[in-house]
Amino acid sequence: MRPEGRRDTGYGQPPYTDPEPDGWGVYETAQLPVIEPQEFYRPGPGQQQGEYPWLADQTLQLRTISVDADPTEPVSSPDGRADRRRAQGRISVRSGNGRRRAVGRRSTVARPKESKGVIAARMVGELCITLGLVMLLFVSYQLWWTNVQADASANSARNKLEQQWATPATPAPGAPAPKDPGVFAPGQGFAILFVPKLGLQYPIAEGTDTEKVLNKGLVGHYTGTAMPADASGNFAVAAHRTTHGQPFRRLAELGPGDKIVVETATSFYTYEVEGGIPETSPTNVAVLQPIPKGSPFAQPGRYITMTTCTPEFSARGRLIVFGKMIAEQPRSQGQPPALTTS
Repeated sequence: MRPEGRRDTGYGQPPYTDPEPDGWGVYETAQLPVIEPQEFYRPGPGQQQGEYPWLADQTLQLRTISVDADPTEPVSSPDGRADRRRAQGRISVRSGNGRRRAVGRRSTVARPKESKGVIAARMVGELCITLGLVMLLFVSYQLWWTNVQADASANSARNKLEQQWATPATPAPGAPAPKDPGVFAPGQGFAILFVPKLGLQYPIAEGTDTEKVLNKGLVGHYTGTAMPADASGNFAVAAHRTTHGQPFRRLAELGPGDKIVVETATSFYTYEVEGGIPETSPTNVAVLQPIPKGSPFAQPGRYITMTTCTPEFSARGRLIVFGKMIAEQPRSQGQPPALTTS
């Protein structure tokens, strides 16, 4: 050790004497006072962090965590915000800059339990809505889609007939000219019905079966009644007034003097309306007799009877229109005046 009160400058200079040597450890490394580690300080009521300057020198940034989960604690702010946070069970964190941010939320409001009556009412309401949608779809199908399908089927049947008539079979030499056959298979098309006043042009098929004929948009011939080529008799037909193509929808607009034309493979037959029945029972088959009952005809002749349901959208009764043949001409002579005059 060096003598007391003398220190070496460390640069080769003579040592100098400490003016006031303290007599102990002057030549040892200086010792700094030890600061015992402190616990994280949490300021108490009325205290600010700035009142303890020694904390500002530390690199550790303190933050306080408060959990407001007890709604029974007294309000800690004049506007009651702390109380509302406690009631809502919010958890917030205050960082070193003093700002508070929410980190979680717990709902304390219990959803009321619904009674059986409320649940039953809801189920009934949902069922009614479902049934309403089903009914709406069904009505749309009946009033729109069936017409689309029936019109397509009727157009196909008419085109098929016209193609057959355009290329008739050549008869054998010396054979008689062909005549309209009087027997057709059920559902087989054999003629086309024209109503110039109504702009109607629909194929006629054998029979009045609902699925095979009427629902396909065709006019059905009552099996057993006369054919247009017969010398006398009543050519009776039927068709839908609503849905499935509704060929006879405007049948009630016909009156005396209006023309009806039936085209077959060999001829055109022109009828003139002479009367009708606004409504009769569906079981009134007397209108199909050779001399239709209820018509203005009193003796045998070549007649046509057209039937359809009435009133519209109902099958309660039958609307009847009667006509009498006034002209017949071969197809080779072209269309009759009823189709060529406007």
